[in-house]
Parts: sequence; structure tokens; C-alpha cells
Amino acid sequence: MITDWDTFLWPYNEAVNELKVKFRALRQSFLTKGEHSPIEFVVGRVKTVDSIKEKMQRRVISPDVIETDMQDIAGIRIMCQFVDDIYRVVDLLHARDDLEVVEERDYIQNAKPSGYRSYHMVVAYTVYLPEGSKRLLAEIQIRTLAMNFWATVEHTLNYKYQGAYPEDISERLKRTAEAAYQLDEEMSSIRNEVQEAQKIFTKNKGKEKS
Repeated sequence: MITDWDTFLWPYNEAVNELKVKFRALRQSFLTKGEHSPIEFVVGRVKTVDSIKEKMQRRVISPDVIETDMQDIAGIRIMCQFVDDIYRVVDLLHARDDLEVVEERDYIQNAKPSGYRSYHMVVAYTVYLPEGSKRLLAEIQIRTLAMNFWATVEHTLNYKYQGAYPEDISERLKRTAEAAYQLDEEMSSIRNEVQEAQKIFTKNKGKEKS
């Protein structure tokens, strides 16, 4: 049984903080070179103790295997402008030597029945503690802004219905998920124009500052 949750969760907090810094630096490296960044922004979190306990009970996870069986204690979310950017980020993560991809699930090409779309990767990442190195798991979710908006609303509704949505709500969620995906498809079709406009905006913004 875990008695000192602060000590247990500290490495996960460190992993989230380090990964956020690294992925934000990756975004900045593209922008510094005047290139389109596949990463729009990055957020992260560590599960709360209550959330961990609830999942342990729901999934029947014993404390002695929590570090291997609960893969999302540390969570990173990477937001992208375009669907193609998501797969570019996936390739970039595979190419890194400071983490190892141990599992991935493509919910974009294979959406969940609810309509949920996102790309999930579970990575092994090493943090360095005073007593030595520790390898732990973190989940990385990669989404477009439209996918993230839908998932955020669905997550909020889930607190009320606990996954047992009334039929009309369920159907509306599916329709809005499809609408969000169609928005992504339409935006991808004018991707070049959007990126060109962003370059002009950035260049003019720089002139204004000078």
C-alpha cells in the first residue's frame, strides 16, 4: 500500500515538467528556423491521488503493479493545427533517444464508438533522482484543436453521466465528433494558405516590435 503519495508522485511531476520543456523547445526550434511547427502548444498533468485510487478500484489494479499497469499517471497533451501534424509529431517522438515508445493507439483512423479521436502513445522516460535514475511510463495524447475541444466537452459530460449517456446525448456527441473531424479535413485542404498567412503575420508582427 502506498502511504506517502507525495514521494510516489514526485518523479511523475518531474517527468511531466521535463517533457513539457522539451516539447516546447522542439516547437520553438521550428519557429526559429522560420518553419511551420507541427506542435501548437503543450500541456501536462499528473493524476490526482483520488483519481488514481478510483482507477485502481475500477480496473482492479493492486499497488504493487501500479507503476506498470497504470500508464497515464503522468500525462502530456500535444495540440496540433492539422491532422498531418499529428503524424509528424508521432514520427518526431519515435526518432528521439531520450524516450522509448512502448505502446501506441491510433484513435484518429479508428475512432472510438463515442466519436473520440486522438493519437495515444505510452512512452518510457527516465528521470534522475538523488538516489539514482528511475524509468517510468507516461501517456502522450496528440490531437488537433478541434479534437481537443470535443474531448474536453465529452470529458465534462462524463462526470455527470459516468459514461451512460442518454441516447440523444450520445447521438449528438457522435455527430459533433464527425463535424469536428470534417472541420479538420477542411482546414487541411487549405493548409498551405493558412501557413503562408501565418508567416506573413509573424513577419509583420516582428516589424511592429522593431
